[in-house]
Amino acid sequence: MIEILTADELTRARGAGALVGDILQTLKSRATVGVNLLDLDRWTQQMIADAGAESCYVDYAPSFGSGPFGHYVCTAVNDAVLHGMPHDYRLADGDLLTLDLAVTLRGISADAAISFVVGGTPAPEDLAMIATTERALAAGIAAARPGARIGDLSHAIGSVLSAAGYAINLEFGGHGIGSTMHQDPHVANDGRPGRGYKLRPGLLLALEPWVMADTDVLRTDADGWTLRSATGCRTAHSEHTIAITEDGAEILTLPTGRAA
Repeated sequence: MIEILTADELTRARGAGALVGDILQTLKSRATVGVNLLDLDRWTQQMIADAGAESCYVDYAPSFGSGPFGHYVCTAVNDAVLHGMPHDYRLADGDLLTLDLAVTLRGISADAAISFVVGGTPAPEDLAMIATTERALAAGIAAARPGARIGDLSHAIGSVLSAAGYAINLEFGGHGIGSTMHQDPHVANDGRPGRGYKLRPGLLLALEPWVMADTDVLRTDADGWTLRSATGCRTAHSEHTIAITEDGAEILTLPTGRAA
């Protein structure tokens, strides 16, 4: 299913996006050395409830997972990159943490992810990897405009990732979003320009470049959800929800600066 939002729905999408951005920034500020991942999940649950929103994750049970996810935010640490299930783990200095969050507010969903290093001793290679995913995300957003093809976005993202020397996994990528979290079209993190669905004003897309330092092969944890690098290398993931407008792409999940 591909949804094209009305003007009213786009207004509601902006509210959902701002909420996601603000919750992620609040969690980042609280994700200090010694904080438990389960505390981050509990705080997320409370902020979603306080905003009158709904979690896209807690009851989510797609074919690629193992039953309902059961938590409110994905917390991927170090070699974990996607669908990180919160568990009893206290953050350590130098941990590379990815937070991925999707909520529905007033019937419209938004989805975003950020990666950052906990504490005061980040490894330069971790910062470089995070920055690469952020540049790739910016390139994909810059390519998003009415009349462009999905392949144009995929090619823009993949060009940045491959130029930095990263292998690209095509199993998981970006996606359409709207009244539900995961919709068509799929947006792979590499592709051929000029191919795929033609973008139209009112389309929402979640773009999400992610990489692993020295592999493109994933393995799944015993929890049935958390995806890790097969080699145990570090990982990074950046994501925004954007709206296609007559003028190009509008980023919906930027934080507003207000505490969630």
